[in-house]
Amino acid sequence: MTPVTAPTAPLGYFWGDDSHAIERGAASLGERVAGPGGEPLRRWRTSGAATSTALIGERIATGALFGGGILAIVAEPFPLIRAKTVRTELLGLLTSVAPGNALVFLDPMERYPKRTAASPTGLDASRAALHDAIVAAGGESRGFAAPTEGGMARWIEDRGRERGLRLGRGAAQELAIRIGAFVREGDVDRQRQSQLAASELDKLALYRPGGEISREDVQALVSEAVPASTWALLDLIATRRTREAAGLLERVLDVTPEPVVVVQLHRRLRELIEVADLVATGTRPNELPRLLKLHPFRAETLLKQAVAWTLPELEFALEGLLELDAAIKGAGRTMANERARRLAFTLWLAERVASR
Repeated sequence: MTPVTAPTAPLGYFWGDDSHAIERGAASLGERVAGPGGEPLRRWRTSGAATSTALIGERIATGALFGGGILAIVAEPFPLIRAKTVRTELLGLLTSVAPGNALVFLDPMERYPKRTAASPTGLDASRAALHDAIVAAGGESRGFAAPTEGGMARWIEDRGRERGLRLGRGAAQELAIRIGAFVREGDVDRQRQSQLAASELDKLALYRPGGEISREDVQALVSEAVPASTWALLDLIATRRTREAAGLLERVLDVTPEPVVVVQLHRRLRELIEVADLVATGTRPNELPRLLKLHPFRAETLLKQAVAWTLPELEFALEGLLELDAAIKGAGRTMANERARRLAFTLWLAERVASR
């Protein structure tokens, strides 16, 4: 989370890959503007693609005569800041917020941006301009990164205490595991994980009001929602961990077309064959990045995976994959239904990938 100074203006920009924290940021801004014991602000919500600077201005420029003001929430504001001319108009609104009103921008992202020397926040130029303008006006701009692994377990413990829940030993970690926080691959969508965790905590609170939530309670009530990570599947197959791969394969096929999965598997097997072939002919490991035009870490990963195979085994797996590809595309009018195609993938894992 990026450091901020205490805000004074009724303005906010909350961004990152933790959608739950972003929404909480908007709620906190509304509470700050309303003040202790004040009338709650009425929410008006729109998106950058569905509104304009003029429409936003109509909502925030006039204060309320009676009751609370308006909390104008603009989600996904990028269409309003992408072009310099439109962005200039939008930033001009920051000084037009009437007393009692508030304006907040929510910017959920697939990945939390990486900081660089050129961009301390990691934001691109358009988003950085909005961030800088909000901060300069005395507003609050904050990035929220989705917690992972142990960080998510601690987050769950903190949210549990806020709800008055007593989580027993291992309960928070079990919940984090079940919502997918311990999946490390980069293609995992973490935006909704904290929202899911909060919802599950609310459900557990109803299950044992005033009591301690055990790890067994979590296992009984929280269904597994491990993200269908294609990279995780490829790594499991590359290391021949077929039992785990079979379970993840079902989830990947639920969200990814079968031919796409085959193409990704084919690419990984070809990479392993190239690495194994080079090593078999005497190539030193430190020469692999240059010869394969790969990042050193990527080349090292492939080398570790390739040692689990022999060259004939890799070729055998690749041949089976080509047969599977032909079958699911209807060659010989086989594999007509989804169940048969899923079974074919599982058989390929058992017969062509599993270690003998």
